Formats: sequence, C-alpha cells, structure tokens
Amino acid sequence: MEYPDPVRDRQLDYFAAFDQRIRARLRGLVSDAVIEEHRQRPLGQHSDPLERLLNYFRRGGMAGKLGIFQPDPAVPEYRLVVFPGRRGVPAAVEDEVFTSLNAAYHAVFLRRVAQLQAE
Repeated sequence: MEYPDPVRDRQLDYFAAFDQRIRARLRGLVSDAVIEEHRQRPLGQHSDPLERLLNYFRRGGMAGKLGIFQPDPAVPEYRLVVFPGRRGVPAAVEDEVFTSLNAAYHAVFLRRVAQLQAE
C-alpha cells in the first residue's frame, strides 16, 4: 500500500515569510553608528537599533551559529568557533586569534551583520 505525501507543515512557510520581513527591517537598522556602538561596548545596555539586532542574532538554532573559544584560561587568547548544530559533531575552530574578549564579541557581531546584509 502506498501512502500519500505527508501533510506539509505550513507553519514553517509562515515563519520563513515572517523571518524574511524581519531581516529586511533589520538591514535598515545597520549603520556605522550602530557598529561603532557595539565595538565600544559589546556587552551591557544598548540603543534600540543595536538591541534589536542583537536579539535577532541570539535567537534561532545552533547550526552555523558562531561562538567564542578560549583554549587556555590562563592566556587571553580567543578564537571563533562555528557550531554544526548536530549532537556529537565538534565545532569548527577558526585560526584567527583575538587578544580581548570584546574584540572577539565584535568579530562575531560583524560576521552576523555581514550574513544579514548578504541576503
């Protein structure tokens, strides 16, 4: 006996359309001033446009998400990692080294902004 195709979850279609509209609005929030604000103070309270961008970047799945890795806690060196989003698969550690945690946070932010602008 052959079964028909499973019913498609249209909620995923609505979420994709909603996400596309949100991304279009967020692209308009990116400016030199917002990027400079994040460079100066990556943690803490931010302006509304920067806060909206950061909230969007924080949500979503782990696949492809960037993180910060400190190989040796005694040495102030930080590297970016890319999470695969699958259990049991190690994160890919990148070669670039940052000498401060704030510089690493800002590098993650700049990458996420570039991804947002590329679409």
